[in-house]
Amino acid sequence: MGTQEYKHKLSAYLGGNTDIFLYWKGRVALYALLKAMKVGPGDEVILPGFTCVVVPNAIKYLGAKPVYVDVQRGPMNASPDSYRKAITSKTKVIITQNTFGLSFGVDEIAGLAKNAGIRSIEDCTHGFGGTFKGKPNGSYCDAAFFSTQWNKPFSTGIGGFASVNDKSLIPDLHQVNGDLLKPSGKDKLVLSALLFARDFVLNPSNYWRLRSLYRILSKYNLVIGSSKGEELSGIQMPGDYFKDISDTQVKKGISNLGNLPVIIERRKKNAEIYTHFLKERGKYHVDLKYFEDHSFLKYPVLVQNRQNFDELAYKRKIELGDWFCTPLYPVKENWNLWDLNEKDVPNALFLSKHIENFPTDTANPKKVLKFAEAHINEFI
Repeated sequence: MGTQEYKHKLSAYLGGNTDIFLYWKGRVALYALLKAMKVGPGDEVILPGFTCVVVPNAIKYLGAKPVYVDVQRGPMNASPDSYRKAITSKTKVIITQNTFGLSFGVDEIAGLAKNAGIRSIEDCTHGFGGTFKGKPNGSYCDAAFFSTQWNKPFSTGIGGFASVNDKSLIPDLHQVNGDLLKPSGKDKLVLSALLFARDFVLNPSNYWRLRSLYRILSKYNLVIGSSKGEELSGIQMPGDYFKDISDTQVKKGISNLGNLPVIIERRKKNAEIYTHFLKERGKYHVDLKYFEDHSFLKYPVLVQNRQNFDELAYKRKIELGDWFCTPLYPVKENWNLWDLNEKDVPNALFLSKHIENFPTDTANPKKVLKFAEAHINEFI
């Protein structure tokens, strides 16, 4: 009953689409979709070169090659034309992305894929609950995948799901899902403890310390993290990667979904405040023309020196984010393992060197603005 209730609540944000499949993490949903689309050795998958490393990981795990297109500095998304130029006879799938919650050219990208006989997937890990041209994110491509990790549109601790628009994919996806592993009792116990800590321990005064501690523990697989250590250092699929969702995640999802409309409204209001502030001072900002199609999971800003800026924010207890401080977040080196040549993505490289994320969930944007005003010369 819980799983069906969860899917029903999710479908309300997806235009009534009930073809929803639940997974341990969003990257697992992507892997399942790619496998159902018969992606394998010799195939190419086009994606933005400004993303999380778990996206090309899913491609590499299937023996295919990720092909990166650069993003534009304004929307921080890749243009339809960049995808068009990257298509070859080996292209099997195109992945488009809602960067920080902004959908950009999704209808055109889905259309060019269809015309070329190529599958399309919408990366909605930042965009659940948002819309593009009046339709829910995830509506345009053959399928979409979503994340419910920490700091995503709504959270189940870790988690994810896929929605399918092309029903011809469903039989193959069911077959693929037959190999899903069941979460262990330990998995569920550790996740429950982390959810408790997130709800009742984390606060602005300890944000930076706990964030650093969690990332270190995750890297060495001492807790259930957003990524295992081997996902950040190589391209071999972890043995327990392809895992089903747990009842712990389902219950948390049902509970947290009810707050989403209020949270998205707050995010957009805070984003508007940030845009007006930065625009008045001649600094990089998210243009108001993008607001209709933006749900603002984070608000990206650009700074001269990120290390200096982080130190200033740490002292003032400002909860900054660092998505995407590298083109393959959070991997900082050996990008060639994932077939990325930095010369192919100059805009993504520039953005990753200077990006910081302002919090949009905050009930106190004035604190952020006061900090920004005091250090306005740090901004680009």
